[in-house]
Amino acid sequence: MTVEWSWISDHTGDLTALSLSHLQAALTAVLLGLVISLPLAVVAHRVRPLRGLLLGLSNVLFTIPSIAVFVLLLPVSGLTRTTTVIGLTIYTLVVLLRNTVEGLDSVPARTKEAAKAMGTRPLRTLLTVELPLALPVIMAGVRIATVMAISLVSVATYIGDGGLGQLFTDGFQRNFPTPVIVGVVLTLLLALVADALLVTLQYVLTPWTRRQKQGA
Repeated sequence: MTVEWSWISDHTGDLTALSLSHLQAALTAVLLGLVISLPLAVVAHRVRPLRGLLLGLSNVLFTIPSIAVFVLLLPVSGLTRTTTVIGLTIYTLVVLLRNTVEGLDSVPARTKEAAKAMGTRPLRTLLTVELPLALPVIMAGVRIATVMAISLVSVATYIGDGGLGQLFTDGFQRNFPTPVIVGVVLTLLLALVADALLVTLQYVLTPWTRRQKQGA
């Protein structure tokens, strides 16, 4: 299996456009997943009877095959990028919701009690104490969800989207391995770069974790 380098140089513009489209779909889904999972996680954390229901529902959604999700969404949103984003968002929820709940659970009770004793309102305690302390666990979920979303975008090729997944279809249909190889490499690079940027973001947003390690 050989790579025709001339094909890559001739299609640099197309490869760039597909990579950006691929990344845009994945990141949009992760952001939407965060917007949905954060309030649900707070509810699951504070209202214990709903915890099992919410986490169980997200697990059930995760078991649905990705192609089936996209097909089921077609009557609602059609052959559009919206279908891709909704499908990917569903898959990010199981990771983001569970990690956010676990992150909130990891906040020491005495820390919340101290904030309450100081007269801090519950919403402010959530925003200034609980979520920041839960951030390392939440960011671990964001990293997993981002890499997963980037890998799943290609499945949307079956509904006419798919970003870099279009290279796989093109290569297989023409029995031409170069687009397939390039698609795999670019997908891996997107995942690695996105993960590295998220690690850097977590490092910047959680300076207290570095002080704890230094103190230890």
